Formats: sequence, structure tokens, C-alpha cells
Amino acid sequence: MSHVDLKGAGLNLEFEPISRPALHFIDGQFVESAEGGWFDTLNPTTNDVLTQVAEGTASDVDRAVEAAYRAFHDGPWGKMSAKERARYLVRIADAIERHGEELARLEVADTGLPISQARGQAARAAENFRFFAEMATRMTGETFPVGDQFLNYAIRVPVGVAGLITPWNTPLMLATWKIAPCLAAGNTAVLKPAEWSPLTATKLAEIVQEVDLPPGVFNVVHGFGEVAGDALVKHPKVPLISFTGETTTGRTIMKNGSDALKRFSMELGGKSPVVVFDDADLDRALDAVVFGVYSLNGERCTAGSRLLIQDSIREEFEARLAERVRRIRLGHPLDPATEVGPLIHPEHKRRVEHYLDLGRREGATMAVGGEVPRELARGNFVRPTLFVNVRNDMCIAQEEIFGPVLVSIPFTTEEEAIQLANGVQYGLAAYIWTRDLERAHRVARRIESGMAWINSQNVRDLRTPFGGMKQSGVGREGGHYSFEFYTEWKTVHVALGQHPIPRFGVSGMETRS
Repeated sequence: MSHVDLKGAGLNLEFEPISRPALHFIDGQFVESAEGGWFDTLNPTTNDVLTQVAEGTASDVDRAVEAAYRAFHDGPWGKMSAKERARYLVRIADAIERHGEELARLEVADTGLPISQARGQAARAAENFRFFAEMATRMTGETFPVGDQFLNYAIRVPVGVAGLITPWNTPLMLATWKIAPCLAAGNTAVLKPAEWSPLTATKLAEIVQEVDLPPGVFNVVHGFGEVAGDALVKHPKVPLISFTGETTTGRTIMKNGSDALKRFSMELGGKSPVVVFDDADLDRALDAVVFGVYSLNGERCTAGSRLLIQDSIREEFEARLAERVRRIRLGHPLDPATEVGPLIHPEHKRRVEHYLDLGRREGATMAVGGEVPRELARGNFVRPTLFVNVRNDMCIAQEEIFGPVLVSIPFTTEEEAIQLANGVQYGLAAYIWTRDLERAHRVARRIESGMAWINSQNVRDLRTPFGGMKQSGVGREGGHYSFEFYTEWKTVHVALGQHPIPRFGVSGMETRS
């Protein structure tokens, strides 16, 4: 049976009250909106108001950008050595760890992530800062000697102010994934968090203040994407825009910033396949399939949301899969036993439920799913759902649902599996399960995705490039690949001798000895 007990068998499942509103953080200070606007942020478990959030407009964005611009051009940050910047990043990581439980519980209150998973996200946030602190000190250039005449070298230099626009799923971890390399490279930042999950960004600003990061280096402006986000994208003093979110929004952002020739890093939507061949370790593949789509409440960009299952094992695998999905523990996100909590917002719940209805109308079979119990009715809960008898041309197989919904599609041959895997607009991740390693490498190479895991769930190596193909994004982040976006190459040419210089404008003059 699914776990649905909101009382928690004696556990303390009460959310701590939030006594203060979420303010902007500009030039080292917490401030209200210039125009005085506010909006509510909701607890998705109950849909009660958690607190009010300052509603940023173009005026607030301009204040934040000017502070970041001054901090970069006139302050100490742009002039610091990489080693000095790295010390600040390590201090931020230390502070995140000190406040780890508070951050995790804020994330649960704001997003509905199960507490056990939110704690992992808080730990990863600290790891992001430690990792890029080390990477900052490893940034190197290249030299191009030309005999004894020239020494030419290329170095990486920071760009300036970066606009960082983050999504509402795992907001703490994904914010640090951008902030850490941005600051490590020597840039300054203006973060625009998603309006549905602003609380950990505010706490992160408190941590930045606690470690005495120079004012203006890191700024936060809350607000709605079409107002605050748009102002940040269009601001003339923001040359860098890093965005994680849905593909349609990414397209709009690129259009709005194109006139200024801004540089973009885009991690967008996904509809990632999990290809299970009949020679796979089915026990491990089953674990990975279930975890890959239902963890993080299904609100994961790299979720393996399309199961491509070889028809010779389809019946057995789908039956075992359905039993596992039925047993997933749906419940209060502060209960450590909960595996799936509520979706982020009533609007998103309605969107996911639309796809559940659409799947049935398209002719797919809902093998697992249905109504949630009455005791969960106040929140944005959706039962973990499995559709079988799905065709790849159905909307539920083509469009990103971004919820705890898996579709199962059969295939017969390797070639058919590859065609099905590539038969969507997205290309973020792929997962391949087979004992035939030659086939595994062959399929991984041919699937159109920025990342592929063989006989593994989504285990991240922070050194590797992260990003997608097709409509799943532009550019790569992670490891030194992040610095391809957050730095510019500068080439310096040094003459080592008296090389010949052509002389113009000397006709008729006395020849120089």
C-alpha cells in the first residue's frame, strides 16, 4: 500500500513558521521592492501561505545589476586571485553545511521534496561550491611560442555580470550549480529564482552575508519571469544569461537577448529514454527505472520518463514495474519514509493531471495511478503513474510532463529502439541497460542526447559536461566546461626581439639608419 499518513505515526511533521518575508538581496543588504509589491509563496503539502515575497520589477533588477557591475569593475572581486576567490567559495560551502538541515527543511516547505532527498540536495549544494573552488585554482591558459621571435599566450578572464535564472525544482542545488562557477571565474551575479520556490535563495543570500562576501558580488531579485526575469535578460550591463527551465521559455529568452549578442547557457526540457534490452540485469534495471522517474517527485529534468522495453521481456518487466510503482510511498514530505511528495504548485498539478486524462483519451492504459486519498486532498499530490500500451506518437510520449509519470513503449530490434529514442524533440539524457557492452557503446553513441548512462541510474560526475542536444539546450556546464561560458579567452602576443615592422609613410624622407 502507498504511504499516505499525514500524521506520521508520532513523527513531528509540522513545518516551522517563517517569521519574515523573503526580500531581495542587493549590494549586500536585504531590501524591499522599489515599487512595494509582494506575492505569496505556498506550501505545496497544504497550499497554505508560507510567507510573502518581494515582487521585483525592472527597477529592482537595475539596482541589482548596477551593484554587481560596480562590484566587478570597481570592487575587489574582479581583481582577486583565483586562490582568494576559492577561499570565499569554501567558506560558503562550510556555511551551507552548518545550515544544511535548515536549508533542507526550507526546501521541503517550499517545494514538497521528500526530506531525505532534500537533505541530499543540500549536501550537493555545498559540494558544488567546494568543487568549483578547486576548479578555480586549476584554470590554466595556453602558450604558443614562435621560435625565438614571439611568445603568444591565451588566458581566461571573467566576463562581467551574469544573470542566473533558476527553476523551481531542486532550486537550492541548481542555483549553486550556477553561482559557484560564476563566482569562481571572477564574475558577479544577479540571481532570479523561480517565483514558486524562492526561500532557499533567500537563505543562501543570508549565508553569503554571513561569510562577508564583498557587497554586490552576489545579488538576488525575486519576482515573475515575464517582469523581473525579462528585465534581467534585456539589461545592457548583463552579458551572460544562464537559464534552466522549459524549452519555450528558453526560446523567448534567447530572442529577447539576441539584439545585444548576449551569451547563453541553456538547460531546457527533456523526455529521456531508458532502453532496456532483454539481456539486461533486470533487477538493477528495474531499480533504476523506478528511481529515475519517481525521485524528486518526478520533477527532474533528466528523468527517464520513457521506458523503451524489448518486447520479449515486456510482459514480465511491466508486471514487476507496476507492482513496484503501486508500492511507492506517497505522503508527507517531512516523513523520512516518504518517497514521493506533492508537486510544486496547484497550477502544475493541473498540468500533470491534464496529461493523465490525455493519455487515457489517446488510448494508453493506466496500469497504475488514480485518485489520491482524502487526507492528501489539500496538497498537490498526484499518485505515481504508469502508462502501458503507449505509442511513441502519443502526446504523453512526446511532451515533457515533469511529474511522477512513466510511459512504457515496446521495441523489437536495436535499430527500432534507437529510432524510438530519437523520435522526440528533446535530447538531454539517455539510459541503456544491456550486458552486451559493444551494443551498449554503439547505442549510446547513436542516441541523440547530451549524456548517456550505461547500466547506471543518473550518477553525476561534476567534472563532465552537462547539457543537451536538439531542444534540450545550448552549451555545457560542469568541470572546466563551465568556464567556457563564464570566461572569455584573451590572447596576448609578446615580441621577444626586433621583428621586422613594415614602414608606411616614409617615402621621400631620409632613410633611417
